[in-house]
Amino acid sequence: MKQHYIDEKTGISYTLQGDYYLPDLTLPAEGNKTIGIWGQRHLRYIRQHRKVFYTNLLTSGKLNSYLADIDEQAEDMFFRLIEQMAEREGIFEKLKAEQPMEWVGKMNALREAAVEIVNAEVIFS
Repeated sequence: MKQHYIDEKTGISYTLQGDYYLPDLTLPAEGNKTIGIWGQRHLRYIRQHRKVFYTNLLTSGKLNSYLADIDEQAEDMFFRLIEQMAEREGIFEKLKAEQPMEWVGKMNALREAAVEIVNAEVIFS
């Protein structure tokens, strides 16, 4: 009995599994880029709120690279915002050396503000 079959119209190959011919479908190979916290947050968001977009990325094999790009953009924006806000507020290494607890408090406040901005601009849009 024939184990493989190729449909001439579509060009899809089929393999006999038990009594049925099942298509030999695979997703395109995608690089293993690491996805950080920002990419994972965006993944959660598109899974819940943009299901068609998520499904299109998943089935086209572009989800991992898309999330890695989002993660990189968000990470760059986050560090750039922290640096700019700290400079604008006058939070420098001198303050860290002289009053470490005040420095920690101010940096935590800046960090939270930067997280909110990145979430609004990149992650949840």
